[in-house]
Amino acid sequence: MFKVLILCTHNSARSVLAEAMLNTLAARLGCAVQAYSAGSAPSGRINPLALRVLAEAGIDTSGYHSKSWDAFCGPDAPRLNLIITVCDNAAGEVCPVFADPNGAAPVKVHWGYPDPSLADGDDDARRRAFELTRQALGYRLLQLLALPLERLSPAALQAAATAIYHR
Repeated sequence: MFKVLILCTHNSARSVLAEAMLNTLAARLGCAVQAYSAGSAPSGRINPLALRVLAEAGIDTSGYHSKSWDAFCGPDAPRLNLIITVCDNAAGEVCPVFADPNGAAPVKVHWGYPDPSLADGDDDARRRAFELTRQALGYRLLQLLALPLERLSPAALQAAATAIYHR
């Protein structure tokens, strides 16, 4: 199973959107991929608009919650293959060590997105900002799932995942 951790500072919007989208898309496509999300300073709640746009897209949101990246450190943590930061703050922070017991570190890439919770306008405008972020993430995540993830070397995975962001 290929395991992906999506990081954002508060783990309340972008990272949760990506986690839910990647898990759903992987299941629909029959890909052996498991996504997780976390934050460096988790808010403790998922933004209701993130939950709304996921539900409107037919994505089950049960079981998702805001959590610290500390949950992915230590001997009981899942062995991660890829870490994707989706906000500029998280990309610039010093991350904990996510290495497995053998010392193998996951590949890390940055796919920056504006925070949809900061969108101006009325409720409908903010909902659209969340929906556009969900769609943009979905587009890139589908490209990620099209890769032969289990067969890529870390260097090839780094190059391919970085190229997806720059397309």
